[in-house]
Amino acid sequence: MSGPLSGLTVIELQGIGPAPFCGMVLSDMGAEVIRVDRAARVPEEFPDAPPVSPLDRGRKSIAVDLKSPAAIEVVLRLVGEADALIEGFRPGVMERLGLGPDICLARNPRLVYGRMTGWGQVGPYSQMAGHDINYIALAGCLAHIGSDADAAPAIPLNLAGDFGGGGMLLALGVLGGLIEAGRSGQGQVVDAAMVDGAAMLMASFHGANALGGLRPRGQNQLDGAAHYYGVYRCADGEYISVGSIEPQFYAELLQYTGVDPEEFKAQRHKAGWPERRKQMAEIFASKTRDEWCEVMDGTDICFAPVLTIPEAYEHPQNVERNTFVEVAGVRQPAPAPRFERTPSAVAGPPAHPGQDTDGVLEQFGFSAGEISSLRAEGAVR
Repeated sequence: MSGPLSGLTVIELQGIGPAPFCGMVLSDMGAEVIRVDRAARVPEEFPDAPPVSPLDRGRKSIAVDLKSPAAIEVVLRLVGEADALIEGFRPGVMERLGLGPDICLARNPRLVYGRMTGWGQVGPYSQMAGHDINYIALAGCLAHIGSDADAAPAIPLNLAGDFGGGGMLLALGVLGGLIEAGRSGQGQVVDAAMVDGAAMLMASFHGANALGGLRPRGQNQLDGAAHYYGVYRCADGEYISVGSIEPQFYAELLQYTGVDPEEFKAQRHKAGWPERRKQMAEIFASKTRDEWCEVMDGTDICFAPVLTIPEAYEHPQNVERNTFVEVAGVRQPAPAPRFERTPSAVAGPPAHPGQDTDGVLEQFGFSAGEISSLRAEGAVR
């Protein structure tokens, strides 16, 4: 492991979405991340091939029965030697298991205890179930996404809540906690909530709102209303994107599309946007996506073809930069960001639940007799 977090150990309580994303990010950066899986997830027989799940890459897996006091003690022994723990349970679950922050920090005062929830640890919604779409809705994010004011908001996959405002912010919080613990010798709880993170991603739009410049969705420069910032359908049914905001870039857009500069010179005149967009749509529909790439690649229009995942793998820009890598036959995003002196790397393919139980226990000082006893009573698998 050569990444900037090499030498650090993180315990990840198995979950879905944002917490595994955080674990992936920390592992890619060189931390040894050990995932604690539920014993019930262990297959009767391990398949020959690893799971197909880039979110789970780079970790060892130990499987325990969290209903067993002996298993809880196993986790606490791991926590006692770790630098950080991340979990994504509903508030109060870890406390009921006997793995809450007070108990873990008593075992390891330097521990950074990362908590990932949707609504947060407190508040009237804190015990409600939810998913990404609900969290970004409450954060004031979803209402502003979409290019049609008369249609429902567009759903941005689960990027803004689960991964951007959730897992990425948890990773940032854990790193901040680790830096501070290195100075003070004391750990702390990091409370990351997807509502908070999605709200934070909207910071610049709160400024626009305060100035009275934020209009309903579909009527703003960055949500598809402006003819110079949007997605257009091409003659072959594929799409291209343009983002010619600055005047010099807008001038190139007009030049390469062949429109009359005088007719389009009032770039910021919002009343003219609908007609200008209609005209641009007709122009872009006159050529295929590849033909527009031939015209616009290498310009300063702020242009890119709209690619599917398989197409993105093959684009020359992504190929030259190695934006995607192949791990155990599965193509997936490469670690990011990139470090010059301590490069990140994928530590390996995902592990099957419980695949590394014995090895991890040995690594943390459990004797052969202890491991045999734990297996016999079903505390670990």
